[in-house]
Amino acid sequence: MTGVRGLAHANIRAPEAMIERLRCFYIDLIGLRPGPRPAFRSGSRGYWLYAGEIDVLHLSIAGPGDAQPAVTGHFNHLAFACTDLAAVRARLDAAALAYEVDEVDEPHQVQLFLTDPSGLGIELSFAR
Repeated sequence: MTGVRGLAHANIRAPEAMIERLRCFYIDLIGLRPGPRPAFRSGSRGYWLYAGEIDVLHLSIAGPGDAQPAVTGHFNHLAFACTDLAAVRARLDAAALAYEVDEVDEPHQVQLFLTDPSGLGIELSFAR
């Protein structure tokens, strides 16, 4: 038994200009919403993005000398459970954002695969 109850959040750390692009991408296209972020004693800056009432994605602005991308090894993508496939596809299409579609018989899902502005793979999963 590990004591893990679930995944708390994912964090992306990047230079401020990239964080602003990511913030717009995840809010305007993916459908997350900005929400409260505590004031950290360390002085770190950024945004917490929410799915419903849960902060699922933290965007942290890298400090001077801390702007190089981290080596992520074999990490492949973040996946979000989503609703309203038609509306999400309309937003992505209107933004001319490329994505791939996969229809999965079990567990009856439609999955959209795309890439965020930092190059991270994103899966949007919709129950059918």
